[in-house]
Amino acid sequence: MTVNNLMNDMRLRLTQVARKTRLLARRRPVSMAIVIAAAGMCGAATMNSAEMARLNHVAAQHERSLEDTRREAQREINALAARMGELQAQANRLNALGDRLARGAGLDGGEFDFDRPVGIGGPGSAFDMPAPRLLHGLDALDGDLASSGQQLSVLEALLFDRTLEQNARPSRSPVASTFVTSSYGYRADPFGGGGQFHKGIDFDARTGDPVMAVADGVVSYSGVRGGYGNVVEVDHGNGFVTRYAHNSRNVAKVGDLVRVGDEIAKAGSTGRSTGAHVHFEVWENGRVQNPRKFLGDMGVRRQ
Repeated sequence: MTVNNLMNDMRLRLTQVARKTRLLARRRPVSMAIVIAAAGMCGAATMNSAEMARLNHVAAQHERSLEDTRREAQREINALAARMGELQAQANRLNALGDRLARGAGLDGGEFDFDRPVGIGGPGSAFDMPAPRLLHGLDALDGDLASSGQQLSVLEALLFDRTLEQNARPSRSPVASTFVTSSYGYRADPFGGGGQFHKGIDFDARTGDPVMAVADGVVSYSGVRGGYGNVVEVDHGNGFVTRYAHNSRNVAKVGDLVRVGDEIAKAGSTGRSTGAHVHFEVWENGRVQNPRKFLGDMGVRRQ
């Protein structure tokens, strides 16, 4: 059989099927409609089920993507919160350190008020800042705070050294509410033996009055020393030594650490003395000095 014969045979058969279908449709139109509708519904159901499955898969992918984005955003927020906590701690430390330095340096509180917010501003409009730029800014701020902290620490150390040096320098009277009865330098000997060089200043006192250290230091001598009677000597460092003589009783012992204003002895009249008083001397690098230049205006007056 040739190809043309096959094609003609197929056309014939298709024509016959079409004729039978038309006849069946004329005889049973309702049944045919039901068959066609059923076929359409089955096709639609098959198509809707596949489409729903695809949409569900896409929605699940979007949900997973959103969840990943949320987790990433939360990680960034947690990192920012941690950095912010670190920077806040550094800022609090710098504020406390700056306030302490301002007080230690005697600066006006209005000039360096660390509790007052700093005024800032600008004419430009705001914009959304990307997270990487914000993190970079926090890193830069962290570096600035660390550098400022180091500088303030150095200033604190220098100020502390200066404070120690000032506290170790004689700067007050050894007796409260007193006056000078005999000054430093040449004078007539109180026992009628001619003249003498007086190496210190005599302060009026009553027996038993507290004798106080005029600066921070360490007691280097406590005992009897010839005409001085009972003597306490305090080494203040930087070459300064002070001597307190004619005490009725020494309170401080060798090696005691004393602060300015601490009681080290009781006033009296031991040794070569005409009455109760405190003999006070200042030595600098082994040379006796006029105590007056260290006392300044401390309310001490000459009788």
